[in-house]
Amino acid sequence: MAHPPLADVTPFAPPRTVVIGSEGQLGNSLRPLLNSPQFPGGAEFPGLDEIDLTRPETIEAYDWQGVSTLINAAAFTAVDAAQRPENLATAWAINVTAVRHLTEIARRHRMTLVHISSDYVFDGSREIHTEDEPFAPLGVYGTTKAAADEIVATWPRHYLLRTSWVVGRGRNFVATMADLAARGISPRVVDDQFGRLTFSDDIAAAIRHLLTTGAPHGTYNISGDGPTCSWYDIAARVFELLDAPGVVTPVSTAEYDAGRGDAITARRPVHSTLDLSRIRAAGFTPPDADRRLQEYLARRY
Repeated sequence: MAHPPLADVTPFAPPRTVVIGSEGQLGNSLRPLLNSPQFPGGAEFPGLDEIDLTRPETIEAYDWQGVSTLINAAAFTAVDAAQRPENLATAWAINVTAVRHLTEIARRHRMTLVHISSDYVFDGSREIHTEDEPFAPLGVYGTTKAAADEIVATWPRHYLLRTSWVVGRGRNFVATMADLAARGISPRVVDDQFGRLTFSDDIAAAIRHLLTTGAPHGTYNISGDGPTCSWYDIAARVFELLDAPGVVTPVSTAEYDAGRGDAITARRPVHSTLDLSRIRAAGFTPPDADRRLQEYLARRY
């Protein structure tokens, strides 16, 4: 049988990876990691003009041919805003309905689906949460995330990463505390909610690790490692690291909410610390949260 010259052979296109949520904290962390020599083929980051999760027709219209991995880094994450009646439909559309469409796309094209979960799927009554703890959300946001987790789990070829207290580029708790410190403002911060920070760069690194090592599919907790802290502990540490003149005052959640007047606030889990045994067993070592906090502040402030 005659074979064509090698120069005339059209090579197979490399498998495509698509990341939804390109402008969020995690999307910004994924971009450099997935467009590097360590991740062959790179990744596509369609903008809102291409895929709008509130419009399922844009999901269906996207060119999914040849896509092997779909990473959903988008979500409605405004926890208090999700409680307001005018936002219920949008929160559900982004966090649940769109996830159903993405899961069906992944099933139809035999893709690996990566999705981000949250500690808010739990009520926080347990001090440490394993991946297998039953769902018990306290508010709208947690309910939408739990519903999405159930949908994603119907497609076996998935990685579901559960996170807590995420910090990355853009608005987040640490950036807010650093801004207050720079302005000489002394904040009141709750001291009766406990967990560990999760830096978006580390979530991105965990995703790349799971994808490139072929780790078993399923749910993995990912956060920073180290001791459990309160929000007050973290705020005080930010002020300490920045040598800020202000004072952080600890208050209870009830006191803090009372100070917000008639503002609608969602109930938060008391305990958000995630057990990291499973992702360690998969070969990924979560970095120390305090070390990451120091690096984050050193880079930005």
